[in-house]
Amino acid sequence: MADDKRAGEVIKRLRALFRKEEVRYRALDVNDVVLDVLRMMRSDLLNRDVAVRTELAAGLPQVDGDPVQLQQVLLNLVMNGCDAMDGTPVERRLTLRTAAAAAGGEVEVSVADRGRGIPPADLQRIFDPFVSTKTDGMGLGLAVCRTIVAAHAGRLWAANNADRGASFYSPYPRKERSPMRARRHRP
Repeated sequence: MADDKRAGEVIKRLRALFRKEEVRYRALDVNDVVLDVLRMMRSDLLNRDVAVRTELAAGLPQVDGDPVQLQQVLLNLVMNGCDAMDGTPVERRLTLRTAAAAAGGEVEVSVADRGRGIPPADLQRIFDPFVSTKTDGMGLGLAVCRTIVAAHAGRLWAANNADRGASFYSPYPRKERSPMRARRHRP
């Protein structure tokens, strides 16, 4: 029932995002968002034999956001990381980090995998609709993620790791000092 309720909330909030309706953002601790997603995905990660390492910075400022939408972004990035490691002979490990970004007081969330990496020519294209590096991918997940992140005044990009795999980075601006406010999505 909890999964059904969550799926309903995701659909409702994505509809609001794409219809550019007003959405109420609230102060969020990105570490809580990361931990919530890992709780939701615990059994899937165990079934896929993926080890998770977290490096969550303490004392980060809050960000303004819709928790369900930001969870959906992170859930998609974690699932993509797991998919990238399918069939790899090396340690199957994801690293989720949070940190204060150096520029402008942003709070950054990153997901690193030890998979195949991304062909260099595709590093920017993977965020375009209907572009996928997976044989059975639809090419919508990362495009939706980038739209959600942009609606939260953040950015989303990918880079190949020096040793193996890829990392996805998403910095968000720190919460403004004003009370909870409504924001119209402008993707």
